[in-house]
Amino acid sequence: MQTDVTLTATGGVPYPGVLTVPDGAEGPLPALVMIYEAFGMTDEMRRVASDLAAEGYVVLIPDLFARSAPRALCVMRTMRTMMRGEGKELHDIEAARRWLAARPEVDADRIGAIGFCMGGSFALLMARTGLYKVSAPFYSSALPELPKACPVVASFGGRDRTTRGHADKLTARLDKLGEPHDVKVYPEAGHSFMTRTGGTMGRLAPHLPLHAEYHEPSAEDAFRRITAFFREHLAGT
Repeated sequence: MQTDVTLTATGGVPYPGVLTVPDGAEGPLPALVMIYEAFGMTDEMRRVASDLAAEGYVVLIPDLFARSAPRALCVMRTMRTMMRGEGKELHDIEAARRWLAARPEVDADRIGAIGFCMGGSFALLMARTGLYKVSAPFYSSALPELPKACPVVASFGGRDRTTRGHADKLTARLDKLGEPHDVKVYPEAGHSFMTRTGGTMGRLAPHLPLHAEYHEPSAEDAFRRITAFFREHLAGT
């Protein structure tokens, strides 16, 4: 069941989100805060949320781009927060986590983070807060410093020049922290291999340095990996 919801950001400002709950679910269930890619709240992001809900997770996508206009400026501000590791969007995400934790169908002690592209970097920022049981970044645009972390399952496309070397750096940081992790590079995939991008950008993206396009074998394997990791570090705790 997928519904539009209203969240409350810092300062009491309302903003929208999408909540996806497993059909016929009996709580309390493990849950995920999901941060979308730079295209925002697309049908593909909703699809991924539905796929995760089918595995038994309550999924909340806060719409970080909906709080202000024009949209382009909002996207730029969110990207700046991603790069700096501080900003109102992180406060909005924390407000979304608290809202999710208060839901009767959610186990507040079993909440994870997942994100794509821009959202992948946010998922890593969330991993260092101590508030999440697991983090699943996909082709994170930036790699923040990790003074601490939760277990991490990360996925990158080998053809994506913009994230080249990120997997090795992330693995080294998690090794140093001694946190459980599963970091994998898919050689045949590029950026955004988990989702289908439509329109003009969808036609152009495969020819850019990101080589961004859906790659079914990599997407299927990554989904298998993250759900197995979730079962071990989120659902089983």
